[in-house]
Amino acid sequence: MSADISIQSNFPLRGLNTFGIDASASAYLKVTSAAMLEAVASDASWASMPRLVLGGGSNLLLTDDFHGLVLHMATSGIELVGEDDDAFYVRAEAGENWHRFVLWTLEHGFPGLENLSLIPGSVGASPIQNIGAYGVELKDRFHSLTAFDLIDKKTFVLDREACGFGYRDSIFKHALRGRAVILDVTFALAKRWQANIRYADVAQELAAGGIHSPSARQISDAVIAVRTRKLPDPAVIGNAGSFFKNPVVSQDARDALLARCPDLVSYAQPDGSFKLAAGWLIDRAGWKGRSLGAAGVYEKQALVLVNRGGAKGGEIAELAAAIQADVQEKFGVALEPEPVFV
Repeated sequence: MSADISIQSNFPLRGLNTFGIDASASAYLKVTSAAMLEAVASDASWASMPRLVLGGGSNLLLTDDFHGLVLHMATSGIELVGEDDDAFYVRAEAGENWHRFVLWTLEHGFPGLENLSLIPGSVGASPIQNIGAYGVELKDRFHSLTAFDLIDKKTFVLDREACGFGYRDSIFKHALRGRAVILDVTFALAKRWQANIRYADVAQELAAGGIHSPSARQISDAVIAVRTRKLPDPAVIGNAGSFFKNPVVSQDARDALLARCPDLVSYAQPDGSFKLAAGWLIDRAGWKGRSLGAAGVYEKQALVLVNRGGAKGGEIAELAAAIQADVQEKFGVALEPEPVFV
């Protein structure tokens, strides 16, 4: 193997997952170039091991030690790579922190990502989950990405259509799961920018500040303020942000629930279905603020599961399963976790 590859054994992962789960990896590599991935993929002793690609560790639940090779993406760099009459094209390396990247775009006069401020994680992980918040999803601003295929041992480029984006979903959770490592992502940020303040929380935050025609930076500040009030800082209390996806149900199912629960929170979707607020369901089921051992449900936002100190990944998983069973029994709705269980 190339001399610039330094794989470490029995590497602690507590500082590399936002839940703060105390686990370790049999082998660990800090990846700073595509060449390092190619070297690993070409070496039979490492290519045969289970692999876990790690970004910011914010969409991950470690239920045990990882008996394989962790590839920790630590590449860095942001640049304007082009523009046309419609958009600026900005590329960021996979290892860049997502929120820092959003702030960079705003500081350099490229609005469009402000609604996605303060989402934890890395740029490279963002397309996998098709991250979204306050009326904007990554796919709305996505142009293309470069990835490395660990099986074919070569890089390739995918456009928006090829990524198969869905609600918190993409091709990287399906056909390319376990084989594609995202290297960089390019965003198309419209020159004819329009403010998106459709969500009440953001609009109310701006109105409270007397802001009626907000700039992109003012929207970002409002989103940061709202998220800070609602969500715990992973540096203070371990968590992975929203733990469950908002379930999507038919209109008939939604209407039946609405008849039982007039204050049901739901959002109409373009295809006629309805997205339900998972946090509302969990709260109404009585889980907000409760704990099972050191694993708990955050007092200010029922959608967030937290590590109250020393929780094992298995405890978080048990709490999640108990919530799922209770919501299913009370409302007939299945909740699906967002984080990847490893």
